[in-house]
Amino acid sequence: MATHRNWFEGWRLFGLLTLTLIGLSIWIAAMRQFEVEGVLVIRFTARTSLLFFCLAFSAAALARLWPNAWTHWQCRNRRYLGVTFAASHAIHAVAIAGFATLDPPGFAAATSAVSYIFGGIGYAFIIALTATSFDRTAAMLGPRAWRRLHLIGGYYLLLQFMVSFGKRIPEMPLYALFLLPLAAVFALRMISMAARPAPRQARAS
Repeated sequence: MATHRNWFEGWRLFGLLTLTLIGLSIWIAAMRQFEVEGVLVIRFTARTSLLFFCLAFSAAALARLWPNAWTHWQCRNRRYLGVTFAASHAIHAVAIAGFATLDPPGFAAATSAVSYIFGGIGYAFIIALTATSFDRTAAMLGPRAWRRLHLIGGYYLLLQFMVSFGKRIPEMPLYALFLLPLAAVFALRMISMAARPAPRQARAS
């Protein structure tokens, strides 16, 4: 039982999830003979990135508000869920590069200077968050700076997800469904923050 559980904990969990994402991405691309249509991998990894981001960014709030076996597991493994999100978005970047290589006119039509700027900032945050998801680098950064980086980066990525999915709603209204987990994560974090006990000095005053 312990061995079975260990596969769904820590770095083994990350390895299992990442290998699954790579395998599914290759399968999706192979179904279209790795042609331009195979860049459905972009959509697939955008959605898996959304899933793992929401799991990681909501973990602490859920564990605080509804402590149970699932939320404790989620909070205990939020680092590995977050790094899996980074792996998913790395595959997403490879798929985007494939799209740019296979169909330069289509890629140019689907992108803009704004998307380069804000997408670049998003990837910079992902790299920074991933690099500081290890004990040694987190200790080098310090707890206050670490928390600030992960809060700012997390909220920036949440906003970027909302914009990325939201701008597709006029053409595909069902994309509004992808905004629901993002709104839920934001609400959970706000409720959790409000439910925190006030510091002693604030209560005393």
